[in-house]
Parts: sequence; C-alpha cells; structure tokens
Amino acid sequence: MTPDTPPDAAPGSGLPHRRPLRLPSRRPRRGLPLRPAPPVDWAGQRPTWREASPAVIAAALKRAAARPSGNWYVLGPSERIRPGRSFGRTVAGTEVVAWRDTSGRLVAGPGACPHLGAPLRESPVHCGRLVCHWHGLALDGRGAAGWEPYPAHDDGVLAWVRLDAAGGEEPLEEPVLPARPPRAASLVAVTETVGVCEPEDVVANRLDPWHGAWFHPYSFSDLTVEQVPGRDAEPAGPEEDRFVVRVAFRLGARGAVPVRAVFTAPEPRTVVMRIAEGEGASSVVETHATPLGTDDRGRPRTAVTEAVLATSDRPGFALARAAAPLLRPLVRRTAARLWRDDLAYAERRWLLRSTGRFPG
Repeated sequence: MTPDTPPDAAPGSGLPHRRPLRLPSRRPRRGLPLRPAPPVDWAGQRPTWREASPAVIAAALKRAAARPSGNWYVLGPSERIRPGRSFGRTVAGTEVVAWRDTSGRLVAGPGACPHLGAPLRESPVHCGRLVCHWHGLALDGRGAAGWEPYPAHDDGVLAWVRLDAAGGEEPLEEPVLPARPPRAASLVAVTETVGVCEPEDVVANRLDPWHGAWFHPYSFSDLTVEQVPGRDAEPAGPEEDRFVVRVAFRLGARGAVPVRAVFTAPEPRTVVMRIAEGEGASSVVETHATPLGTDDRGRPRTAVTEAVLATSDRPGFALARAAAPLLRPLVRRTAARLWRDDLAYAERRWLLRSTGRFPG
C-alpha cells in the first residue's frame, strides 16, 4: 500500500473493490439538501492517478464503441429548430438541413440544393416548405427533383438525424435513448460547444470520473469511485458496464450536495450520468459527441451536446420548473464552464493520439 492508495483498494491493483450499488430503502430526508462543506484544499486531496487506470478507461471506451448507434447523430437541441426557419449543420462530413413542416414535424435532408448546389441552410421556410433562395425549388419533406429526406427524430429535448452512408451500421428505427425522468416533471437545459477532437476523446473524458475533483474543484469535491467495470473489452450490457461515483456537487464556497452517480455509455457517442442516490435522484446528464467534419487545417471537429434533465420529489421543485426560463441560463453557464475545461482535456488527448505520443 502506498500513501495515496485508498484503504479499501485491492492489493496491488490500485483500484477500489467493486461493491454493489445500494439504493436507499426509504425516501430521502426532507431537510435541505445543501450540506456545509469547507473550502477545497486542492493540493491536499488524495491523488487518484493510481486508480484512474488507462486500461480500465480504454476497455470501457472499446465496449462503448462496439454498441450499435443505428447511424443516428445528434443534430442539435430540439428548441433550436424552430417553425418557419431552416437549420443547417455538417454532421460526419455530410451537409444537413432541417426544418419543421406545418404540423411541427422535424424534417431533415441533404443541405445542398439538387438543382445547382445552393446552401439550403440559408433558405427560408414558407408554409412548412423549404424554398431554395437561388431558384425557388420548394421542398415539403418528401422526395423531389433528386432531393431525398434523411430519417429524423425529435425526442422533445434533442433533434437527431440518421446518416446511413456515414454511419455504416445496420440502421435502427430510432436513436438509442437512455431512460429519462418525465420531461414535464424536469428542468431541462441543453448546452453545446465545439472542439478540435474526435467523439472518442469526448467519451473517454466522461469515462474518466477520477479527474472530477482535481480538474473541476469549483464544481466537485469528496469524489470517490466506488465501482468500476473490468478491463475485459468483451461486449457487455451498458447498465452492467458502469462507473459508480460518490461525489459532492459544490454550490458556492462552503456548500455542497452529496450524491451517488452512475455513468454508462448506451451507444458509441453518448455517456449518461444518472443520480442514483441523494438529492435529485433519477436526474440525468446526457453527453452526446457528434462528429462534424474537418476544419481548414484538416483537424477533426466534434460538437458536444449536453442535455440536463433535473428532477426532484421535493414539493418546492415545482417552483424551480416554473422559473425554468431564469434557471436555464445558469445551468447552461455551469455546463459551459465545465466543458471549457473538459474540451481542453479531449483536445489534448486527440493531439497526443494523432502525433503518436499518447501514453500506452
């Protein structure tokens, strides 16, 4: 045992024993969820580098990559695709345009006009039809003049597009979605950012829970990884293939909310954190990594779309939902701060991988 190895570590492994997740047998206490927490002594924290096994992270990443996505990619937040306006984005190197028809249904398809290649993302929508601003070709979401729609899905939080040529997998009728708390009973906020990396670098970041209190001391403290998946890269179900973490979410300099969280990867480009015990149990944070294409220097670009669905059985949470227009910007700012750091992690990982300098 070394000074920075936890007392419950398996001898010689540097990893904590796996312990089954024990959910509370009774409803949580009704007192305030905020607990006093001293200021973080950053340098005085227990080091986690021995526990953060590269082999464990790499195996979890490989298992996630082997799961089917059905060729579905997150296009963006549902709310960003508004009636009467077109929305465009390059996804997996494919130019995509999306809009809503007169019934509000999501429509998506190739982003270049089949006539002379006009950028349809700049074209207006009239009466539910996308009208090319170069020569007036009107598209109603059905095939016309060589333009064929892509399968699209709106889950109420995120908009998805299926690109079979880019994905190359067996298509699925719908995206692989995690279980979520009811949207009507949740505070929902979606944040997006873009980095120079590949989706696997984003997913690897999320499958490394050990960095939380070191890299984000302003948001997390008292972090202990209680359960890790094995190093075997053989396929496993995403609900069994999980990391279980006990952590305190920092609220200000001297307050924190302790929870137990479970991290899973239901498909290659998604990692889900679910609150299993503590305040906000069953709340989820979904992190989706969407490959966009390359920049002018040939480097890959990836969009990180993070959807927070927060819920609580406290009677006062209804007031939080009612104040959602005021609270969403706060949630988004918090997520954006975390992802400024985490994208630096993902971008650094890609740089090391692409130059052959990544450890191991």
